[in-house]
Amino acid sequence: MSNRKLAVIMDPISGIAPEKDGTLGLLLEAQSRSYDLIYFEQQDLRIDNGMAIGDGCHLAVKDSSTDWFKLSEKNRISLADLDVVLMRKDPPFNTEYIYTTYVLDLAESSNVLVINSPQSLRNFNEKVSITQFPECAPPSLVTSSIENLKNFLGQHKKIVVKPLDSMGGKSIFVITEGDLNANSILETITKENMESVMAQLYIPEIKNGDKRIHLINGKHADILLARIPLDIDNRGNLDAGAQAKTQTLSENDKHICNRIGPELNARGVFFAGIDVIGDFLTEINITCPTGMREIKQHADYDVVSDLFDAIEEQLTGG
Repeated sequence: MSNRKLAVIMDPISGIAPEKDGTLGLLLEAQSRSYDLIYFEQQDLRIDNGMAIGDGCHLAVKDSSTDWFKLSEKNRISLADLDVVLMRKDPPFNTEYIYTTYVLDLAESSNVLVINSPQSLRNFNEKVSITQFPECAPPSLVTSSIENLKNFLGQHKKIVVKPLDSMGGKSIFVITEGDLNANSILETITKENMESVMAQLYIPEIKNGDKRIHLINGKHADILLARIPLDIDNRGNLDAGAQAKTQTLSENDKHICNRIGPELNARGVFFAGIDVIGDFLTEINITCPTGMREIKQHADYDVVSDLFDAIEEQLTGG
């Protein structure tokens, strides 16, 4: 029996930070389970006479900070011949990303397990999706209107504003009523009333960490990663210098997961990383969830192994 084939679509593997990169962790686990690995970048994919095709490289990976990958020459590969595709291209979520999901639609129609489902990637914006669970989320507003954002600030006194298509803590601002920079921030982030953003009530419990909780096939992992901001920064994001700390889930954390997990599962979200601050759901990350390697490092709890157990159960029809 031949090995299962797993393809990954990602940003250039030569540019990752291998010690903490979540996608590399996924590939190491797949390789340890004898999957044949195939590497694509987004521009390698196309639709050719109704078939999803890619110019892919066979990939070998190592858990090394200096020599973590080896690629073959490119070969023409039909995505229909694969067992699993991991869509791990980082945001921004732009039109080219959407076009890639059309290629993945064709792969999925050939019974390839695409994680996450291309329909969910298109329809479940990581920021806006929390508004479908208002009982779990803080007061939130999605708008391009500076006037509406000012009114929201006046109502809540201290808010967070962030773009809808980025990641890694980029362009996130905390604004307090009376802040002389407020107008400039709102003009810039909305591109003068032309681009929608999300505003949320500022949650002071951010000082205790922005909690990343992983959901696999609708069920939560048992250990979360709290990302505790630096004293000089509001952002609970590891790329922004936040400290990593592992914790068990609180009863409220579990309540949020149990509320949204079945809905995510029904919509084709096989693997998600939700963000919880205090008692509030603030984001649902489905494009490229991370934090798994830090949890394994600090708590010896293996989210990635759990994920592949669930993948293999899905592949065998369990």
